[in-house]
Amino acid sequence: MAQESPKNSAAEIPVTSNGQLEDSHEHSFNRDLKRSLPVGLGLSETKITSHGFDGTKEGVVETETFAGSSASPKSSVISPSSAAASRLAGQGCDLIIPTGGRSQQKSGPVVLADEVKNPAMEKLELVRKWSLNTYKCTRQIISEKLGRGSRTVDLELEAQIDILRDNKKKYENILRLAQMLSTQLFQMVHTQRQLGDAFADLSLKSLELHEEFGYNADTQKLLAKNGETLLGAINFFIASVNTLVNKTIEDTLLTVKQYESARIEYDAYRTDLEELNLGPRDANTLPKIEQSQQLFQVHKEKYDKMRNDVSIKLKFLEENKVKVLHNQLVLFHNAIAAYFAGNQKQLEQTLKQFHIKLKTPGADAPSWLEEQ
Repeated sequence: MAQESPKNSAAEIPVTSNGQLEDSHEHSFNRDLKRSLPVGLGLSETKITSHGFDGTKEGVVETETFAGSSASPKSSVISPSSAAASRLAGQGCDLIIPTGGRSQQKSGPVVLADEVKNPAMEKLELVRKWSLNTYKCTRQIISEKLGRGSRTVDLELEAQIDILRDNKKKYENILRLAQMLSTQLFQMVHTQRQLGDAFADLSLKSLELHEEFGYNADTQKLLAKNGETLLGAINFFIASVNTLVNKTIEDTLLTVKQYESARIEYDAYRTDLEELNLGPRDANTLPKIEQSQQLFQVHKEKYDKMRNDVSIKLKFLEENKVKVLHNQLVLFHNAIAAYFAGNQKQLEQTLKQFHIKLKTPGADAPSWLEEQ
């Protein structure tokens, strides 16, 4: 029997009884693919699924074994950019897209987990809100300075704040003068101490003027001692007034600044709401009006809270200021009067009354043993 010529599978075109093609394009492609696969795989059917692909992801070709075969199902990874992937797309085949580095071999839609919020987007949103708020506040400030915008004023609270700022300037002036007096008194005490030492030295070396130099030495040393006592009282007065001015009052003024910022924001969003209410009301403007109403309410609550905080702090500050300044002014008066009256006992009693301890000259210096 003559050997049959080998048949070209690409040339076979099976037809039906009515002359139409027997298989669709998809079946023809699958048959060609099965013949091109290695025989060792033992495949009877190749199933290709797709749930859409793009040029940057890989597809998976699912394969099934012959019935009764012990070989486990395998999958071959193909690149969508290859010619086979292009034919898969053209045939409308299903392709499984691996997610998370693992291929999904189940048919059906692939469900991806919600993406984690991008920190950069959150920061961008915060910057956008800050820029919008800054723009509104700047516009409100400019409008107020030009006399075009309206502002919310609490007359009683504003008057108290003005008095506080004026008093702070006056207390700072008193503090500056007291520090100047302390510096000058320290120099005078230092000079009196040196002068007393010089008189004492001459009293020992000049026998004919021993008593006279001795009297002057004792007087200068006594004045220096009383001056040190007065210096301690003045420094205590300076420390107390400095705490009142640069800490207590400054803390209250910081709250006042926060209150003024909240007032500007409140007026800015109030102006926006009033402008929107004056305009037309339609489907586009109603959501904007509702959002503006919410923002206005938020800043109104913040403004009311800051106004209440300022009122409370001003009340406590006034009570504390009266108590502190009363004690310090009595101390300053009694110490100055006793010093210039030469009443050493009264001067020392004044310091004991206010629990002021004087530092002994040279007490802070280390001993020779500590220096070694």
